[in-house]
Amino acid sequence: MSDLQKLTIGKAINLGLRRAMEEDPKVLVMGEDVGKLGGVFRITDGLQKDFGEMRVMDTPLAESGIIGTAVGLAVRGFRPVCEIQFEGFIFPGFDQIVSQVAKLHYRTQGKIKMPIVIRVPFGGGIGAVEHHSESPESLFSHVPGLKVVSCSNAIDAYWMIQQAIKSDDPILFFEPKRLYHSGTMKAEVDTAGTPGPLFKSRVVREGTTATVVAYGPSVKVALDAATAAEDEGKSLEVIDLRTLSPLDLVPVFESVRKTGRLIALSEAPSETSLTSEIAARVQEECFYSLEAPVLRVTGFDTPYPPAKLEEHYLPDLDRVLHTVDRSLAW
Repeated sequence: MSDLQKLTIGKAINLGLRRAMEEDPKVLVMGEDVGKLGGVFRITDGLQKDFGEMRVMDTPLAESGIIGTAVGLAVRGFRPVCEIQFEGFIFPGFDQIVSQVAKLHYRTQGKIKMPIVIRVPFGGGIGAVEHHSESPESLFSHVPGLKVVSCSNAIDAYWMIQQAIKSDDPILFFEPKRLYHSGTMKAEVDTAGTPGPLFKSRVVREGTTATVVAYGPSVKVALDAATAAEDEGKSLEVIDLRTLSPLDLVPVFESVRKTGRLIALSEAPSETSLTSEIAARVQEECFYSLEAPVLRVTGFDTPYPPAKLEEHYLPDLDRVLHTVDRSLAW
C-alpha cells in the first residue's frame, strides 16, 4: 500500500530523520541551531519539540567538539546524526573526521563501529558570503574508511538519509542546499515504499548522443541541459552518481560504451577532483568505445567568489551544451 506525499528535498530529509528517530531510540540529532531554530535551513524543524532536548541537541559553535562527541556516542552504541551548518565550517572538525571517525573501525579490528552520519549542506547558488558555498566532497571521498553520498531529489533524500543512519559505517551526507526548498524539485515520495540500494548510481534520463554524469545540485543542471539539447536534435543520457565513495561507475561505463562520449559535471574545482577520477576510470575501462576525450564542466580552480560573481562561476546549462558541442566536434 503506497503513501504518496509531494515533498521538497528539505522536507523529505526532515521526514526521513523523523522516521529514523521513531524507529530507533538510539538515533540522535546534534548540531548548531538544530533544535529550537530547526537549523538555518529548517531541515530539523519540529524534531526537538517532538523528541526532546536529549535527542535533538543544540551544540556549541565547535565542529571538532560536535564530531568528537559523536565519536564517543557511537562507541557507546548510539547513532548520532551531526549537522554541519555550512560545508565551509566542516574544517575545524576535519581532524576528528579523518583521524578518528574514518579509522576507529579499522584500528580496533572491527571491535568498534562508527555509525555516524555527518550531514553537509553544500554547493553555491544561494548568494551567501565566504565559506558558505563550497564543494569539499572530493577531500572526504579520498579518505579510506569514510563513505560519501549525495542526494539530488526528494525521493532519494527521504530514503538515503534513513539508509545512511542505519549503516554501521560513517557516512558524509552531502545535501544540495540551493534545492532544499525549490518548488520545481518537488516529487511524489512513496513513504511506504522500498528504497533501492544506497551505494548505486542511476540513469535518470536515457539518451544516445552523449553521456552526462553529475551528482547533487549538478544533476538538475544536467537534466535541464538534456531538455534543451533535445530541441537541437541531441539526445543526452544523464546519470546521477548518488554515491561518491564508493564510486559506482558501472552504469557510466555501460552508457559510454553506447554513446561514445562523456561529460563529467560538478560545481567543485576541477583539479584532483571526483571528475578527475571519473575521467581516469572511464579512460581505463572504455578506451576503445570513446569517440572523444572525456570532457569536464566544473567550478574554477579558485576560492568560491563573492555572491555577485557566482553565476559566472557555477556550471550552467550553456556551459554543458557548449561542452557537448566540443565533444561532438572532436
